[in-house]
Amino acid sequence: MDMEARGHSEHPEALRLWLRMLTLTQLVEKQVRTQLREQFDTTLPRFDLMAQLERKPDGLKMNELSRRMMVTGGNVTGITDQLVAEGLVERALVEGDRRAYRVRLTPRGRTQFGDMARQHESWIVAAFEGLAPGEVETLYQLLGKVKQHYNDTPLETA
Repeated sequence: MDMEARGHSEHPEALRLWLRMLTLTQLVEKQVRTQLREQFDTTLPRFDLMAQLERKPDGLKMNELSRRMMVTGGNVTGITDQLVAEGLVERALVEGDRRAYRVRLTPRGRTQFGDMARQHESWIVAAFEGLAPGEVETLYQLLGKVKQHYNDTPLETA
C-alpha cells in the first residue's frame, strides 16, 4: 500500500495532494536507487555525497558534508571510507586543525560521478514524461508558491 492509498475522498484535497507527492517521491526514489545499483553498483547516499563534493571542487570538511547531507558524522565517515578505498574521493588534512579532514573527489571520482549524474538526470526527466512541458513548468511554479508560503509562515505547534 502506498502513501496515497491512505487518503479518502472525504479528506481535504490538500491532504490528498500531500499523500500523492509523498507517493511520487517514493516511487521515483525507488527507481533511482534501483538504477544506481544496477548500472553503477552504488547507492543513493554515495551518489549524494559525491554530488556535494562535485559542487565544491576544493572539497568539504567532514562536518560540512554531514550538515549538507543532513546525516550523522558516522554515516558520512562510513561512506567516505568506502569511496576512499575505491579511489573515488581523497582526504586531506585541514591546515591549522589536526582533527579535521577535507574530502574531495579524485579525477576518477569526478569522471564516474559525471557519468552517474547524466544518467540520474535522464531518469528524473523520464519520471515526468507523462506531463507536457508546460505542465511541468506550471507544477514547478505552483510548488514554488507552496514553498514560499511555508518559508514566510511560522509553523504552529500544538
